[in-house]
Amino acid sequence: MKSLFTVISFTIKDMVKRKSFIISNIIILLIIVVGFNVMNWLSDMDQTLEAVTVLDNQNIFEGRLDNLHEQFANLGYDINVDKESTQDDIKAKIESEELPSAIILSEDENGLKFEYLINGMSLGTTVPTDVINAIQLTYQNMKLAELGIPEEDLPTLNAGSNVEVVSLSSDESSGNIFIMMILSIVLFYAIYFYAYQVSTAITIEKTSRIIETLVTSTSPRIIVLGKTIGIGIIGIAQTLILILVAVICAKVFLPPEMLSSVFEMINLSPAIIVLIAIYYLLGYAFYAMLYALTGSTVSKPEEVQSANGPVAILAVIGFYLSYFTMMNPTSSLNEIAALVPISSPFCMPFRAMMGLSSINEIILSIVILIITMLLVAHISIKIYSSAILNYGEKLSLKKLLKMK
Repeated sequence: MKSLFTVISFTIKDMVKRKSFIISNIIILLIIVVGFNVMNWLSDMDQTLEAVTVLDNQNIFEGRLDNLHEQFANLGYDINVDKESTQDDIKAKIESEELPSAIILSEDENGLKFEYLINGMSLGTTVPTDVINAIQLTYQNMKLAELGIPEEDLPTLNAGSNVEVVSLSSDESSGNIFIMMILSIVLFYAIYFYAYQVSTAITIEKTSRIIETLVTSTSPRIIVLGKTIGIGIIGIAQTLILILVAVICAKVFLPPEMLSSVFEMINLSPAIIVLIAIYYLLGYAFYAMLYALTGSTVSKPEEVQSANGPVAILAVIGFYLSYFTMMNPTSSLNEIAALVPISSPFCMPFRAMMGLSSINEIILSIVILIITMLLVAHISIKIYSSAILNYGEKLSLKKLLKMK
């Protein structure tokens, strides 16, 4: 046990001293801080009202548009209803950039006509359709009132169609798909990134001959387990720090109402949080052992990436298998993805979040993941023990199969 703690301590100290680790953490923290500030800046920009002049010099509405300013002030528009200017006056003001845009109203035998004036077309030019729709609705109500229809009946005549979506499936999703996809990406990144470090750490130590010192004082099994646990501890600590910084930035930079709405969308129960933590640890252990296996087969750092290719492909397949099945959570493929070890760490927590998995399915998924992880760990340690002092070329598949 003492030797295990020694390897864990050595791994942690070695990781935190690396310049790449320090610089990457600083960059990630800066991205988080700047990212929340960008959201705050965008929120401030949204408070800038878009000025739109509505010209009703024919007095079609007889003052009924005077409430447009109050109606659209909270929707990003500063509406000015003009009854005195001529169309030529408005055009001249837009050409001189005194006015950004205007809606010219006119009426003929075919009804109300709209003319939207701007100084020049661009890729981001949009028509204020919500303002135009509100004017059109006011015009319709005015004409209906002229026909003698009571004012209290107008909302019924103008009401749209209300469509209620009813799922006939007994397995009904109750979670927020978007939030679950975001959490799935974060979980995949955490598992994949830190598991990948195991392969790199093993190869670097083999190249620098540090491993010779370790082997003389402990067993290969302790080395593999110690490095996996050490990097895992670093991963957990770094993840918690990033989450803490993100929460602090959210509270400092985001409006309280936006923050509360985000927490309402996430709505994670304590049981789901525990389940995510369990799959995070087991998923990391599974992929870390796979990467320990690939790291044992190479003797040069430049060979790590090519050796890790098959494991990376498995990880990507597992992630996308769980990611795309979220589009159809009640499908059979989603049930399979929640049990297969390469995808269950990314799929099962969010299947449980949606209320689609039973306790037996969760237990079965965890048992399969643990058994597979132990099997991969046994193979990895076995190959590592045989290849630990190999300083030649990368071990071929034929040589690996002959190892006992």
